[in-house]
Amino acid sequence: MSSSALKTVPKAPKGARTAAIRPSVAARLFEEAQAIEQEDAFRAGTAGFMGRALVQATLPYREPDRDLPVWGRTAGDTSLIIKPGYVHDDETGTFKSMGYPYGTIPRLLLAWLGTEAVRTNEKRVVLGKSLSEFMDSIGLTSHTGGRNGSITRVREMMKRLFASDMAIMRGGAPKGADFATSKFSIADETNLWWSRQDPEQAGLWQSTVTLSDKFFNEIVATPVPIDLRALRGLRQSPMAIDLYCWLTYRNFALRAPTTIPWEALKLQFGSGAEAEKKFRETVKRALLQVLAVYPAASATPTKAGLYLEPSKTSVPRLVKDW
Repeated sequence: MSSSALKTVPKAPKGARTAAIRPSVAARLFEEAQAIEQEDAFRAGTAGFMGRALVQATLPYREPDRDLPVWGRTAGDTSLIIKPGYVHDDETGTFKSMGYPYGTIPRLLLAWLGTEAVRTNEKRVVLGKSLSEFMDSIGLTSHTGGRNGSITRVREMMKRLFASDMAIMRGGAPKGADFATSKFSIADETNLWWSRQDPEQAGLWQSTVTLSDKFFNEIVATPVPIDLRALRGLRQSPMAIDLYCWLTYRNFALRAPTTIPWEALKLQFGSGAEAEKKFRETVKRALLQVLAVYPAASATPTKAGLYLEPSKTSVPRLVKDW
């Protein structure tokens, strides 16, 4: 990477232990940042959309214990609760957990599905002729096989995401407080007909996902506009993706400076028993990447929390003012 490219990457936020982004990641961030600076997302055709609920309360970063009956995350008075899907185990003759969707891939899937739902206004989404083509469309250009390869992980995360049940809960604590819950799944119907052996080969039938009414209605009614080029740049860090989506969402409504306490941020973006000091450093490292592709965001880590000042949104506002 050229020295000029390195100079465009933001310096680490004050107090961060890591002073630089890995060169390979910095190069990708620089490439996407240059494209974003030259042309806005709508003109470039890279405007995407995420569901508001899954921006406020996010998926796991690492794989939770499969034996957990439910997994959840809380942001303010809003909680996301996930129950994994189950599949029959031929060896034991019982049903076992498929595991939880986690990491980067489900986030890229949700962004792509949300974008297609808003673009077509159709619940039935065609995924593409081949798995390779679909992986390219969600921003995964490296197609590797084997047990831990990207091809295997994409198929697995798709199955986990579409088989799981979710609920958004608001309130409920303390006793007697207002309470509301909305249960939903991402998809009502999933058909994946791609070849397992050859990701380049087109399936005999179209691979499709039919979005659930609740997920479709929310994404169409209250979409959070994002730049898919930013997600491509951040694709190796699920927390960076979450911070990016959350910051541009906050900036659609932020009218005055505010500080989000570390305790609140840990509930929304933390991972369970992680020490607060370690969590702060993780946020600072992720923020360093976010600011490379969203330099207009004014977000500064302080002793009290993350200090936000009203900033331009990552994607320009539309006339409809999403």
